[in-house]
Amino acid sequence: MMRNTQIGSPPEVPDLPNGAGAAAVLAAGVGCLLVALLALAADRSAAVRELLNFYPPTGPLSGVTTTATAGWLACWAGLDLFWRKRDVALAQVCVLAVILLVLSVLLTFPPLADLF
Repeated sequence: MMRNTQIGSPPEVPDLPNGAGAAAVLAAGVGCLLVALLALAADRSAAVRELLNFYPPTGPLSGVTTTATAGWLACWAGLDLFWRKRDVALAQVCVLAVILLVLSVLLTFPPLADLF
């Protein structure tokens, strides 16, 4: 004798806010732009170059990367704090992050960087 079995619906999964992920994506774009801006500033200003020279064998690059990493982490922590429990417009955040990434690449591209 065959029994009539019904396959139950899958268990409901609660909607999770996307703010934490959006914070990570946008902070990555900001971090990339920080690297470009700090590298450009160290390239153009002797005072900034000396200020960012944390480790003399590598020159100002040591300060550029260290400062940009600290800024990226601070931005990520701050955005995560504000967006952790919220839903944000993820598509707009991704577009902004890509714009920041493209801008940072352009600012470190020598023919364009030399214009500043």
